Amino acid sequence: MPAALFPGIETNYRGAHHAVLDAGAHVLAWTPRDQVAVLWVSPLAVFDPGVAVRGGIPVIFPWFGAGRSGERTPAHGFARTADWERVGLLDDLVQTGRLEVRHRLTDKGFDSPPFSAELVSEFTRDHLRVALTVTNTGTDDFDYEEALHTYLAVSDVARISLEGLDGCSYLDKVGGGEQVQAGPVRFTGETDRVYSHTGDVVVDDPEWNRKIGVSKQGSAITVVWNPGAVRGGAMADVAQYWPGFVCVEAANTGPRMVTIPPSGTHTLEQTLELL
Repeated sequence: MPAALFPGIETNYRGAHHAVLDAGAHVLAWTPRDQVAVLWVSPLAVFDPGVAVRGGIPVIFPWFGAGRSGERTPAHGFARTADWERVGLLDDLVQTGRLEVRHRLTDKGFDSPPFSAELVSEFTRDHLRVALTVTNTGTDDFDYEEALHTYLAVSDVARISLEGLDGCSYLDKVGGGEQVQAGPVRFTGETDRVYSHTGDVVVDDPEWNRKIGVSKQGSAITVVWNPGAVRGGAMADVAQYWPGFVCVEAANTGPRMVTIPPSGTHTLEQTLELL
């Protein structure tokens, strides 16, 4: 982690690796002991101020993509490149194998309704839990979109499958229209789908002989994405490395956005574990 540009927390303990950037409260690494990294980070990722890092778990907030109007910038909101304040650290790796990092962000300096957000990143020997809690500090209802844009490392996206989405309706942002998932999700080209789904997903990767469980709370949407050869090859920070990941994202977007009243809170949580 290039700490000179991006301060944060990074630990290497008994073969386990954890890393969280203060910029974007961005979880960059979780590698349990004796395992291949669970999170993918592009070898071409750019670590410059104000640039979203390709990989890990970017925090999407308070809009998804270009927002409901289709005109919001930067893409996916300001949270993923903002300087979050690190407000808590619990390092108990020696005794219990647990590391917890807390970050906070407010509306100060942004064109946004009043809010306060806290991002908790909890690493243990068995799981990685990331929870985004947003509080409405204003006097009017606060509407926003959000996602935990999780890049999962896989042996080859063409050889994996996703279980848990069978029977769910989804918006196909590549082929267009509403579809219904039949059986496991498999990847034969560019895939960008927004599923109506509140349950768990299992990433089955037989080449690496492992399954990654992805569970969530406070989420009505699961986004599944891989850019495929054509689009991925044209992305400067992905290029030939596109087969090495799949994004499975806990989200609340579009008509399933979040609305919280004054003084109200909402938590979006996602947990990764090796099964």
